[in-house]
Amino acid sequence: MGRTEEFERLRPLLFSIAYRMLGSVSEAEDAVQETWLRWETSLTEPDSVKAYLSSVVTRVSIDVLKSARVRREAYVGPWFPEPLLTDPYQDPARSAELADSLSMAALLLLERLSPLERAVFVLREVFAFGFPEIASAVGRSEAACRQLAVRARRHMDDGRPRFEVDRQERDALAERFFDALREGDVDGLRELLAADVSLVGDSGGKTPQLARAVMGADNVARLFASYFPRLVRIDVTWEAREVNGQPGAVFRDRNGKVLTAMVLDVLDGQIQTVRSVTNPDKLGHMGPVADAWAVTREANRARRPR
Repeated sequence: MGRTEEFERLRPLLFSIAYRMLGSVSEAEDAVQETWLRWETSLTEPDSVKAYLSSVVTRVSIDVLKSARVRREAYVGPWFPEPLLTDPYQDPARSAELADSLSMAALLLLERLSPLERAVFVLREVFAFGFPEIASAVGRSEAACRQLAVRARRHMDDGRPRFEVDRQERDALAERFFDALREGDVDGLRELLAADVSLVGDSGGKTPQLARAVMGADNVARLFASYFPRLVRIDVTWEAREVNGQPGAVFRDRNGKVLTAMVLDVLDGQIQTVRSVTNPDKLGHMGPVADAWAVTREANRARRPR
């Protein structure tokens, strides 16, 4: 098998490592491309191409993450990962770990870790790499990597998100939620929301935001019921999709342009958190992006008559 074929075979794994490291689709794709360029010009013939390329993409991602942290400190409002609709890497033996590590809640938790801790955790806990391979990837001894793994696992376990185990029940609840959203059904929405539910949005200061954060079932239900039926009147549509492995939806304007991605954290038969991403910089990989300001102005003009 030639280098190109071998690289393409491993591309889904490399992207999945980089995305979990960076929380950005575009930056992960760039990291994978940089890995290819280094592999293409390298004279190295490694014993394990998988280990070698995984090491390269990890080192590239660590460098990107160090600079990204500075940018995120200056970010306007809450920062969320770029929504991902499909994880290209499939491993049935580790499907649960892969799904959990992809969720927005888990990726936000990873933000607490140092770049090295994050790399070690992703390679070890998510992709089951051995410590010799991890040590090579991050340029540390095996003993140091074991210590990093322990620290990272402790941080993650302290705040590890929990989700609805039964996928069928989870998806049925999400369907009821989006139906109630479309109808502006306050009582129906309130019934599905946890008492302490939170609604948080990532606009990056580049789109209108309903609120920085809204807490409580009644507040969230009333806000949704007052606004989303107006979107229906101006032909905004949404399709149910898994977003970062969790139930969610992608909203589009009447021309099919992406307006927002919404994701739900579901536990114990209720929605615990609603996250929406409207920052246009984070939606472009899903297609042409809508003018959120224009949509909001039109929705405000479409208020229900008294």
